[in-house]
Amino acid sequence: MFRLTKVAFSGATDKIAKSFTGAIPNSQIVASLSAALKPHGYGSDTLLATSLCCDEVNRTLEKDLIDEFGDNFSMGGLAGFPFGGVTSFGAMAHHIPAGGSCLIVYGPHVGVDADGVVGQVNRRGREGSGACCGSAAAAAGFVSQQFAAGKKDSPTPKAPLDAQQAYVGKLLLPYAERLSESPDPAVELPFALFDAQKAFMNDIVNAAAGEVAGEGKIALLGGIQINTPEGDDDYFLPIEFEIRDNKGKVVKKL
Repeated sequence: MFRLTKVAFSGATDKIAKSFTGAIPNSQIVASLSAALKPHGYGSDTLLATSLCCDEVNRTLEKDLIDEFGDNFSMGGLAGFPFGGVTSFGAMAHHIPAGGSCLIVYGPHVGVDADGVVGQVNRRGREGSGACCGSAAAAAGFVSQQFAAGKKDSPTPKAPLDAQQAYVGKLLLPYAERLSESPDPAVELPFALFDAQKAFMNDIVNAAAGEVAGEGKIALLGGIQINTPEGDDDYFLPIEFEIRDNKGKVVKKL
């Protein structure tokens, strides 16, 4: 469904090709996405929703999607988890133009810097590179400590001050052993986060799909957003692309 055309290689793009096989530049993913959805009735009456991390580097993909589908409804929070939950899905569904459908693009993100280091990115106006995704890196550190201590769960946050970050760690904790055993935890981390977010998003859609009116459909594109240094294209690795009806049933795998 999604095909990569020829791109210029750099330290970042070479690493992306090796570690995130199948990743596609944003411009290509948006064009392919639009073409794939058109035969299923998606057009000017489509409402775009996103669940991407708060980090400013992720607005590039949102802007590319907005150029094609119009302004987005944001469901996402730290690390890309859909912390807006069932309430945000229901509100979004009630904003779909009459007779239309929704498209949800979701997933975690990871940086690849100019030297090809995964989990880092060169940011505008700053020397060197820094953590990307910072929330994911913090959660991975927490999970590693919990795993070393033999703990399989963590407390539910009681105050809102840093509740999202606490939940990122809590939702990543079931993947602690997988991360611990990975030969390259920095590459494995966004894949583990995607699996956690997919489960979360599935629960939301199953609970609230009925809020989509009439014959409206729910298209879900889930994957990993890959941030690169300024001057390189950002990439997206599509992992799951499907259309569901307003009962939550999968009607087409794309």
